[in-house]
Amino acid sequence: MLTITTELRDRIVAHARADHPDEACGVVAGPEGSDRPERFIPMLNAARSPTFYEFDSGDLLRLYREMDDRDEEPVVIYHSHTATEAYPSRTDVSLASEPGAHYVLVSTRETGNEDGPYEFRSYRIVDGTVTEEEVRFVEAY
Repeated sequence: MLTITTELRDRIVAHARADHPDEACGVVAGPEGSDRPERFIPMLNAARSPTFYEFDSGDLLRLYREMDDRDEEPVVIYHSHTATEAYPSRTDVSLASEPGAHYVLVSTRETGNEDGPYEFRSYRIVDGTVTEEEVRFVEAY
């Protein structure tokens, strides 16, 4: 189960809406071994695509060095789907390289940049196997 604050959820959704019609992507880091997402890190979709996301390799290297320096790890890796449901694509599954992370997908297919309904779902992706998990929203930890 993913436990995440409503503030972080709202920031992820806002990023997905702001980048629509392109997919948004980012990370929420947390203390190593805690499974607690705390630090919101929106990233640039280097692919600038409505159907694919790609972290810029230089940005990603800097992020991992920074997390290492802060004794953090990627607790949530998120991205948006702009025209399909919030379920990992074959490409998403093949690129999932953090077995301990929660992979969050937000779908903006119904409302795009506007307020309104959205899907927010979380998955574990390990060795190509996708398992949806419950998401619990809390005001604070």
